[in-house]
Amino acid sequence: MDTQNLTAFLAVAEHASFSEAANRLHLTQPAISKRIASLEQQLDCKLFDRIGRHVNLTEAGLALLPNAKRILQDIREAQRQINDLQNQSISGRLNMGISHHIGLHRLPPVLREYSRLYPNVQLDIDFMDSEQAHQLILQGEMDLAVITLAPSKEAQLSFIPVWDDPLMVAVANDHLLANKKTVALTELAEHTALPPGLNTYTGQIIKSLFDNAGLKMEVGMATNYLETIKVMVSIGLGWSILPSSMLDDSVTQLQLEGHQLQRTLGCVHHRSRSLSRAAEAFIERLPSYQNANR
Repeated sequence: MDTQNLTAFLAVAEHASFSEAANRLHLTQPAISKRIASLEQQLDCKLFDRIGRHVNLTEAGLALLPNAKRILQDIREAQRQINDLQNQSISGRLNMGISHHIGLHRLPPVLREYSRLYPNVQLDIDFMDSEQAHQLILQGEMDLAVITLAPSKEAQLSFIPVWDDPLMVAVANDHLLANKKTVALTELAEHTALPPGLNTYTGQIIKSLFDNAGLKMEVGMATNYLETIKVMVSIGLGWSILPSSMLDDSVTQLQLEGHQLQRTLGCVHHRSRSLSRAAEAFIERLPSYQNANR
């Protein structure tokens, strides 16, 4: 069975679209269709129902999906292990998911040092939301991710805390609350909020504060991009709770009364997916790992 056909199958299944799969794999749509047709001929069954613009997995396609993922993962693991055996130096490809915030504010020194030490490693970095990267790791589709760590921890994943990331209330310098050093939740509830998306780990921290206090948060807008929120806060559209590491004199920082808020940033990988030497070397360059092993 051609692994290229399986790769095309997984791409179409993930995006529910032949054209999106073609873009993802940098192929033409006819090429994707040809690979799916070849796979269907090999298996003597139909894998997708195509009704108008909608593409859905058939019962046979649903049965193939987990097996196709496992086959391709096993092949990648075999290639990685053989590559490590054949090369004395650390080389190969390292596929990572990195959150936008960490990519901007935390990782540049680590990546710079890593690239200097291991020039033969090809870094394949996808910048994405922490929640999306977490799911890709859980599905075994990525070597590792450096993200905001989830509040709940799945047993099949390995979590490496790297940075404590304190959170502060941020308001515009001319906001009604800007002359205060600390602010209560009840006071924040009287003003428009600009929280990170409530589906994000950081957004969930803020939402739980209000839920536990029985208060309603008046949300003006929500986005997953913290840099965008900071700009919106600075021009007076509302308050937010943001990492103190990214705040500057364009906004005023306030302590939330009765709370020491923080999230944990770190590295996560799947316990059942063997780490390449390149991945192990990257983890060893992370500050917390170095501090713990001195």
